[in-house]
Amino acid sequence: MKIIKASEVINNLIIRSQADYANENAVVNEILDRVRSNGDSALLDYTLKFDKADLSQDGLVVTQKEIEEAYNMLDDKLKDIIIRTADNIRSFHKEQKRQGFKINLNSGYIGQRIIPMESVGVYVPGGRAAYPSSVLMNIIPAQIAGVKNIIMCTPPMENGKIYYMTLATAKILGIEKIYKAGGAQAVGAMAFGTETIPKVNKIVGPGNIYVALAKKQVFGHVGIDMVAGPSEVLIIADESAVPEYVAADLLSQAEHDPMAAAILITTSKDFAQKVSIEVDKQIEKLQYTKTNAKTSIANNSGIIITENIQEAINIANDIAPEHLELALNNPEKYLDKILNAGSVFLGHYSPEPLGDYYAGPNHVLPTSSTAKFSSPLGVDDFVKRSSYIYYSEEMLKCVYEDIKSFAELEGLDAHARSVSIRFDKE
Repeated sequence: MKIIKASEVINNLIIRSQADYANENAVVNEILDRVRSNGDSALLDYTLKFDKADLSQDGLVVTQKEIEEAYNMLDDKLKDIIIRTADNIRSFHKEQKRQGFKINLNSGYIGQRIIPMESVGVYVPGGRAAYPSSVLMNIIPAQIAGVKNIIMCTPPMENGKIYYMTLATAKILGIEKIYKAGGAQAVGAMAFGTETIPKVNKIVGPGNIYVALAKKQVFGHVGIDMVAGPSEVLIIADESAVPEYVAADLLSQAEHDPMAAAILITTSKDFAQKVSIEVDKQIEKLQYTKTNAKTSIANNSGIIITENIQEAINIANDIAPEHLELALNNPEKYLDKILNAGSVFLGHYSPEPLGDYYAGPNHVLPTSSTAKFSSPLGVDDFVKRSSYIYYSEEMLKCVYEDIKSFAELEGLDAHARSVSIRFDKE
């Protein structure tokens, strides 16, 4: 890994987040228009074109029989792991659930209601990028929020089947409305509705650049979770860290995508050199993702040397990474200084994959420095807040002149009259 300046990393992240996807956007726009106009017919055409699956006979709906068959393929050990993971995720997200409130006034009251969304569509990638963990992370918070109608779209394999682990995980969570649709066309189907796939209120879940751009384009017709960019990990390490561990953690994100970023910040040049050597060794041991990792490490990653840990933290807050590991002696004392990060991993035995799969916090995280103003997916993403007001006649009479004056200050006569007509005699 190369030694780089902090400014190089930040500029590179900005370039990634503002990349020009004109060609991809044009493709996505055409797909969305066709799905909106032609519904299921367009979905079947695109499934044949992109996924090489002919669904003209069997249709887009995953049958109960297919779900049961997939569930029965799951061995008991994997089933137990998925259930334990789901329990961890559920326990964490239950703590996020909020209640409404009511404030009693002299002769009235005001308050706020927390209302679950009526319907949510979850996109789950297919093929080699089939992640059952995404099923858990996107569906469980929606269930805890109280969403009653949750559907799932995922692309089929060439044989028209869905990856069995995806279906089995959905079965464990009680999800039965599953459709064989992927890519931008699935996003369009959930945003606009087709003869088979219902329109939803919000779309969540990861995908490739076409899925991400489609979600961006349909925002406004429906809500979305976020427009996720390439994966990122930033590790702040001192000499108490183990080079082999840090190298492995860097590669755990570099293997995701050629555009992924893996950054180490350390106060020790000697440690930096050891990690660099170890990264090169471990890349060669990767079986499936070596090309992704090599490209990521060469083009989007690097090591920053700082004078002290505080300088490293300042840089981390400026970068606002998706994942931040504090591979430090006594990392807890630095946690309050971290202002911008999707998720923080403390110490030498809290590697990033612990959060991806098992610990409980959500792995759907803000990327491309958006952790400066956005948060991980959670229960709040699946609810709406609605306020309410009740004033008695007596109470409104006490304050109506203030409201009238405010409305007149803003030049809104009808606003003023709306309150004054109840009390002023013409």
